[in-house]
Amino acid sequence: MMERRRMDTALLVLLMGHLATALEVPLDLLEGLPQPPTITHQSPKDYIIDPRENIIIHCEAKGKPHPSFSWTRNGTHFDIDQDANVIMRPHSGTLVVDISREKADHYEAVYQCTARNKHGTAVSHNIVVRQSRSPLWSKEKVKPIVVQEGVSLVLPCRPPAGLPPPIIFWMDNNFQRLPQSSRVSQSLNGDLYFSNVLREDSRNDYICYARFPHTQTIQQKQPITVKVLNLDAINDTMAAFYNDTDLFSEDPVDERRPTFLIPSGSSSSKVVLRGQVLEMECIAEGLPTPEISWTKMSGDLPAQRTSFLLYQKMLRIEKVSESDAGDYRCTARNRIGSVHHTIRVTVKAAPYWISGAPRNLVLAPGENGVLTCRASGTPKPSITWAMNGIPIENSPKDLSRKVEDDTIIFTDIQTGSSAVYQCNVSNDYGYLLSNAFVNVLSEPPRVLTPANKVYQVIKNHRALIDCTFFGSPIPKITWFKDASALDGDPYILHDNGTLEFHTAQTPNGGKYTCVARNFLSIYENHVYLEVKEPTRIVKQPEYEVVQRGRSVVFECKVKHDPSLTLTATWLKDDGELPDDERLVVDSDSLTITDVTENDAGMYTCIMNTSLDQDSASAELTVVEATPTPAVVYERPDPPTDLELTDQKKRSVQLTWTPGDEHNSPIQKFLIQYEDALHHRGHWHNLTEVPGTRTTAHLKLSPYVHYTFRVLALNTVGFSRPSFPSRMYKTEAAAPDENPTDVHGFGTEHDNLVISWKPLTAFQSNGPGLCYRVMWRQKSVESDWTTVTVANNSRFVVSGTPTFAPYELKVQAVNDHGVGPKPAVAHGYSGEDLPVAAPENVQAVVLNSTLAEVHWDPVAHKLIRGYLKGYKVYYWKERSLHKHNPHHMEKLILTFSGNHSHGRLPGLHPFSLYSFNVRVYNGKGEGPVSRTQQFETPEGVPGAPPSLIVTNSNLDTLTLKWSPPHDRNGHITGYTLKYQPAVASRQVDIATQGWFIGLMCAIALLILILLIICFIQRNKGGKYPVKEKEDAHTDPEFQPMKEEDCTFGEYSDNEDHKPLKGSRTPSNGTVKRDDSDDSLVDYGEGGDGQFNEDGSFIGQYSGKSGSRDTAEGHESSGAPSPINAMNSLNSFV
Repeated sequence: MMERRRMDTALLVLLMGHLATALEVPLDLLEGLPQPPTITHQSPKDYIIDPRENIIIHCEAKGKPHPSFSWTRNGTHFDIDQDANVIMRPHSGTLVVDISREKADHYEAVYQCTARNKHGTAVSHNIVVRQSRSPLWSKEKVKPIVVQEGVSLVLPCRPPAGLPPPIIFWMDNNFQRLPQSSRVSQSLNGDLYFSNVLREDSRNDYICYARFPHTQTIQQKQPITVKVLNLDAINDTMAAFYNDTDLFSEDPVDERRPTFLIPSGSSSSKVVLRGQVLEMECIAEGLPTPEISWTKMSGDLPAQRTSFLLYQKMLRIEKVSESDAGDYRCTARNRIGSVHHTIRVTVKAAPYWISGAPRNLVLAPGENGVLTCRASGTPKPSITWAMNGIPIENSPKDLSRKVEDDTIIFTDIQTGSSAVYQCNVSNDYGYLLSNAFVNVLSEPPRVLTPANKVYQVIKNHRALIDCTFFGSPIPKITWFKDASALDGDPYILHDNGTLEFHTAQTPNGGKYTCVARNFLSIYENHVYLEVKEPTRIVKQPEYEVVQRGRSVVFECKVKHDPSLTLTATWLKDDGELPDDERLVVDSDSLTITDVTENDAGMYTCIMNTSLDQDSASAELTVVEATPTPAVVYERPDPPTDLELTDQKKRSVQLTWTPGDEHNSPIQKFLIQYEDALHHRGHWHNLTEVPGTRTTAHLKLSPYVHYTFRVLALNTVGFSRPSFPSRMYKTEAAAPDENPTDVHGFGTEHDNLVISWKPLTAFQSNGPGLCYRVMWRQKSVESDWTTVTVANNSRFVVSGTPTFAPYELKVQAVNDHGVGPKPAVAHGYSGEDLPVAAPENVQAVVLNSTLAEVHWDPVAHKLIRGYLKGYKVYYWKERSLHKHNPHHMEKLILTFSGNHSHGRLPGLHPFSLYSFNVRVYNGKGEGPVSRTQQFETPEGVPGAPPSLIVTNSNLDTLTLKWSPPHDRNGHITGYTLKYQPAVASRQVDIATQGWFIGLMCAIALLILILLIICFIQRNKGGKYPVKEKEDAHTDPEFQPMKEEDCTFGEYSDNEDHKPLKGSRTPSNGTVKRDDSDDSLVDYGEGGDGQFNEDGSFIGQYSGKSGSRDTAEGHESSGAPSPINAMNSLNSFV
């Protein structure tokens, strides 16, 4: 009958093809939608606390309205108000217990949190709070142990029971780990086993340590003394040790076949839970030391999950499944014989989900739905249901609900049926508790993906375009491109609305429309897909061998999509290039000049865009410029015999044997590592040591599977890598660092985007890396709000006030704890447009083309964003001159920063201007201020556009011109400037060649005359003066005076007429200004006349009495160019 009921239920579920699927109400995007509570964070089921610190029991939940919280303790109501040591955080269910006045063990109990609002009640799992314990080692007297060489030995540890159990290790007095080998090893229970003892095992400091991880305390057992003697030594010292020793053997020890020290007998059994780690050990004694091997008698060992530890003595299988059950055989063998032990492994399973925990349902009134709580376990678990924390059989009846074993079926559900259902799955090994709400809503479709979002993808890569939606009933999603519905190959439509392309091609680019519809409404959203060409290196750098002191060029030519920005990065040995001017990076090459030995290495060019990248590498080897021919230099041989010793939690000792140097001493060793857990197949540089050393102490990071190799370097280059060492796995730990580059900014007016640079897998220190994002509004008394984010580097806080300052923190968390205390960063939520305009706007006119605008700055809180500045919009309304109506388009002057005034240059004189002022921020401009006006004063008018000469006669002419286009005020008159049309060119004759030549000739002539004069004077006694005078009676000739050797003057005694063509003033002097002309001299009364249109009507006329004679007024010389211009002013 039960089987029939289950078949009917399955058939009903299959037939209800239109059942609504799970959907979460996006509270951060859609305001006002109701939602029952959902537990978002709770402390673990088994919660071990540190008794030295306050107890924090977490319980966080969300819902609409925000839920209230209550607690039970050991199954009864826990009245927090009655306990002065316990407080509940505001807007949260988290309890904080102050243990300063009460011991922590007083609060050891089973706690459960309840979160409720009017739509339902969610409950946490049971949280068992226990304090960690690290009890002291019981005092005991440890007697020395004397054994015969070759026998087996077990040194017991027997640590005190702690919570959680301690980690056991053996060390000596110097806190150095005791070396272990195939002969000596530590068992799972902490005891130290010797398959056979040797003389060198004698020591007095075998110390067992117990480390209690929760309290980070270490305790030690009393040191054990072991003395290993051969039979003769035992007989010699029997008397000395007889009363205070245990003698284990007296007979000589011969070689013997193995026997198992642990486990005992020929077979044993072990029970392990699914998903846990199975550890089995076989430790044997014998002489010589036995070797251990493992087989699975009923099949093969799971290679990917199996590892052998402690020199094959331990078999470890991770993530155990039911298939790992069966018989396992360990074999101990030496040359004398062998022995077997069979371990029967039984796999049990605490309850686990088959297809995930029950998922929330959002249903519209009248819809059908199913809650499924499908789990398994060994033995088979039982399933019970509760509604709002009450067993479902005791909850109010609901005709739309039917419970069938692990399924609740809702048929024709109605408003008021919203609730939170709890599914509890349990067996002997554990339980699962899950909350799933049923939310009855009636909402039209909404697409939450931003409209017109652009997706970019590289050609031949997978492409995903989103259509995140919400609605009740759940909307049906249809995609369109160019009015054609997209269905089937090559498209894949996911349940969440995402459209997938297997391999995007160029024709796939374009506009896509996502349509969400239910019976209430239809909603459309448009997005765009751009398919880009891939980035490919078409010419890779090549391996180069270069002599020291020369240059080398690595080429790296690339082909990429031209619409994407290409960035070229060069690395040397996976690190940044040295800051050296000898290394010149071009767009497609790297040039190294004057190469040195330090330049040798592996060079990598990385060409990347925002979507993809390509890289290529080449090695540079630097050799001596002039190697000695007689000696052959080669790279060294690789190191050998790598061995790991002194293995600690975060360090290990690596030793090796150097290879042949090949005539060039080894300068250094480079140690590299591979992380098989996070970055398999990639080797990274870890450290370097001088060439004289063959050991290195390596600092390690948690949660890394290390494999090491060593390279040797001489002047020729690096050797080949050594063979890798064996793998060394470090334990996981809490993160050592937090994300960097924490920023806060807004993309909308009511959100805050918190972003950070995530940690790498190597930095995670353990599995389960996530980030605890915390924020609170600055300058407002509020608690930190915290969410945990995984697989992301940003978080969007919605519903924030506009442009509010926030304090931000991001802390790294993994399964082993939290990172250090994070630093506080600062940011602002999103901006919005300013809501106020500048007040008291006015203008001060400085001159005809410049005005200064003043305003009162807008209050900071009204700007609602980062103040970018102010913008002054101004325009010319009209000219104040009636002839110049002229409207100009608006001009904008931007004054960046916090200004309260600014100048407007380049204004038109004699004009009416209007202006207003606006403040702007990063979002845009605010409202406009009141528009004000100002007038510019008159300015210098423009030039007349035309000047025409008409009616030109011998002594008169008429001038006509047009008024200026830019009057810039009232025209009060014109100024006319003129000069004669023909003017000689003024020349500086002192610089002319002919003048210099003439002067030289005159000087030469004077010199000759002086010589003649000197000769004549010396001959004066031979020629009477009288005879000379009589011989020269021509009145035009004036003889030279003998007494001063000068010439006589020639004069016309009859009249003193000037030479023809000369010009002599009446007073006997020549004045420069007398040659100037003036229109006043030629007009009647000296006044020139102008018509109203500006034409000149004056005439040239002679002025009586102004000159003595007509001849005296003529001049063959040019008028002075300095004073040739005269002006005549006339006023209208």
